[in-house]
Amino acid sequence: MAALGSTAGAQAPPAPAPTDFRAVDPAALNPLVGQPWYVDKVAAPSWRSWRILKRAGKERDAALMMKIARNPQFKWWGRWAGTTNPAKALRWWLNRMDKQQPGAVPQLVVARHLGKECSPTYLAGGAREDKRYRKWIKNFARVVGDRHVMIAFEPDSLGTVDCLAKSRRKARYKMLRYGVDVLSQLPNATIYLEGGASDWEHPKVVARKLRLIGVSKVRGFMVNATHKAYTKHSVQHCLEVSRLVGGKHCIVNTSHNGNGSLHYRKWIDRSRNLWRRITVWCNPPNEALGPAPTSTAVIRPDVVDGYWWIERPGFSNGTCNGGPKTGGWWKERALMLAGRAKWD
Repeated sequence: MAALGSTAGAQAPPAPAPTDFRAVDPAALNPLVGQPWYVDKVAAPSWRSWRILKRAGKERDAALMMKIARNPQFKWWGRWAGTTNPAKALRWWLNRMDKQQPGAVPQLVVARHLGKECSPTYLAGGAREDKRYRKWIKNFARVVGDRHVMIAFEPDSLGTVDCLAKSRRKARYKMLRYGVDVLSQLPNATIYLEGGASDWEHPKVVARKLRLIGVSKVRGFMVNATHKAYTKHSVQHCLEVSRLVGGKHCIVNTSHNGNGSLHYRKWIDRSRNLWRRITVWCNPPNEALGPAPTSTAVIRPDVVDGYWWIERPGFSNGTCNGGPKTGGWWKERALMLAGRAKWD
């Protein structure tokens, strides 16, 4: 007879079920909680700037820069990572990540659609570019494989459909739907589609577009990805869209929204009090860091999977308001954003 308290002969407890990283079912647990997110402490401009400031004895500025550097941020992938094949660059980056931080989970932005112009004649490369897109997406998915990743899919791609020639709008939806079909088959990818912003398109419009490209196949959608709207407004936008897409979850970009969006009136006819609200999206002078990335301390955690820095703080929106070219590192602006943050 086994001694009192012995486990001899007892059945071993069942092994815990593997985490469902895809979490397509809205009832699935938040797949972002407790993950070891990758922070690039070698090549990220914020870390390089921090080291330079630290060596120069600029302690205050170094402390401000660390508020950005220490937090996970999304790595953007688009045409610059190979027009038709991003495989080599992505594989190299992921291998470097594995060496720096074994077991880390990368946050990746897929930004491959063309949206450089806005006019009734803009074709965004036409059918030939759609073919390149499909090849790029397949190569991207092939490199990711069964790796655990978080993907923010095509910021601004839905909100700018009307910037295309009418003859190209149906093709844009078809192209995005193809991308969702391919990426949604990745076994360990948590995917959020472009979901607009509270100061952009109406939730009903956003929801219709999300359904059209296949939001049912992924975890959910992201809001405020390239905008600066306050977090509370973004959460409200998320809730309204979620109700219209089967309770899908969302993430909120908080990288630049500490002071909210900057708007101004563009008068059409003052005598009739006709005007349009214009949003300053390109390096607005009022910007500040919003809440730090988190998957837990959020408003409405039943729907919101977290606040994340999809658009990276310190990178320029373009050569406006004194900025370098789009995507260029801007140390002075990074320090400004961090200096205005309402947290330590």
